[in-house]
Amino acid sequence: MAVADFNQIRRSEHLPARIAGQIGREILEGRIAPGEKLPTEHLLAKTFGVSRSVVREAIAQLRNEGLVETRQGVGAFATEFGQRQSLRIEQGDLTDREAFKNLYQLRMPLEIEAAGLAALHHTADDLARLDETLEQMTGAEKWTEQGIVADLAFHRVVATATQNEYFPLFIGFIAERISLAIKAARAKAVLEEIVEVTIAEHVAIRDAIVSRDPARARDAMRQHLIKAAGRLDLTLETC
Repeated sequence: MAVADFNQIRRSEHLPARIAGQIGREILEGRIAPGEKLPTEHLLAKTFGVSRSVVREAIAQLRNEGLVETRQGVGAFATEFGQRQSLRIEQGDLTDREAFKNLYQLRMPLEIEAAGLAALHHTADDLARLDETLEQMTGAEKWTEQGIVADLAFHRVVATATQNEYFPLFIGFIAERISLAIKAARAKAVLEEIVEVTIAEHVAIRDAIVSRDPARARDAMRQHLIKAAGRLDLTLETC
């Protein structure tokens, strides 16, 4: 794959989604052949002019869409035609507010149950990754695009901690589609307030998972998602 063909991504856009879109088009249009290995995270980051964590999120989105598979210690590869999934929603489809609300409503039961299962089944490595994403959310870059990347990464780790491979597949897919809404919520609020509130909600989820209390973890995730929906002016049906 000739990475030189890619244009540097404009930082005003949501970086992981933009990068995933460009790589995805290369795969779908055959310029990256089925089974072909993608360049390393380091090379992609240098080519796009972004951090490796942004590239990592873009690759995760492509994996959720079934266009890429990752092999531990080897790298990322374009999936073979027969292995590709049809789960794909373009960002433009979600400009309709009702469609976006419906997708967010689907997120609720998936993420709440994931939090409960993560409390039961998480490993030491899962907790280390949760703490790593929280550190990124609370660090110096929390006011920037990197704060959104870390937010999405946190939810991916929770999904992975369920030890059920389908949770990260579906939750990661949905999370990427609502990333622009997270950015919009930041834009319309007092940034210092919304960032600190969001961090506190994620810390509560993390602490509940660590306690291995599934009911507490589910409640912490439910409260976070309801409040996050409110920050987007969405009213969801809850049980």
